[in-house]
Amino acid sequence: MLATVIGEILPLTLAIAISPLTIVAVILMLLSPNARRAGIGFLLGWGIGIVVPVTVFVLVAGALPPKTGSDGPDPIRAIIQFVLAALLLLLAVVQWRRRPEPGAEPALPTWMSAIDSFTFARALGLGLLLSIPRPKNLLIAASAGMLIGGAGLSSASAAIATAVFVLCAVSTVLIPVVAYLLAAERLRAPMEALREWLARENAVITTVLLVVIGVLMIGKGLGSL
Repeated sequence: MLATVIGEILPLTLAIAISPLTIVAVILMLLSPNARRAGIGFLLGWGIGIVVPVTVFVLVAGALPPKTGSDGPDPIRAIIQFVLAALLLLLAVVQWRRRPEPGAEPALPTWMSAIDSFTFARALGLGLLLSIPRPKNLLIAASAGMLIGGAGLSSASAAIATAVFVLCAVSTVLIPVVAYLLAAERLRAPMEALREWLARENAVITTVLLVVIGVLMIGKGLGSL
């Protein structure tokens, strides 16, 4: 059962892990003068911002009434999953409409220009702000929480599944930070090239991921009926 749940939540982690603006932010920090402290602070903030909502939704899903039978319908979970799917698809439409025109330079948030001067505390705060309040992350955390909390796992197994989700979701921030600490100068040029590509394709990447996860949630909702 645990392996099945982990297999179901792994695709969801992509929508958080492949977050172009977040990866751009951590790359800019790792290219800044205060790279080590800022990078670690951002990683901690981002990780906390993923752990808190997914844990809350796991607990909420676990508190929902159990199924009437092992193979019977579960209308409450189905409704929640359909609502999550609709919100994810709506967010995908919004992201697609915000994509830059062909050939136009992507508009990046103004706070990115101040990243060079970020301290550990400011980087930690930015990690929290980019994770917890964002609708996309909350919807994905809710989707994962519904799967984990509604699977009837033991507390230990639910904790393992949640830890796997969090680790995979933060991997695209964790890997650059650890890699920088090990080989800073060697990674500077590849990081700069990746930053430019992600900034340019942010809307398209996010839209595709949201559509895929939304369709998956529709399938889970149909399976709960």
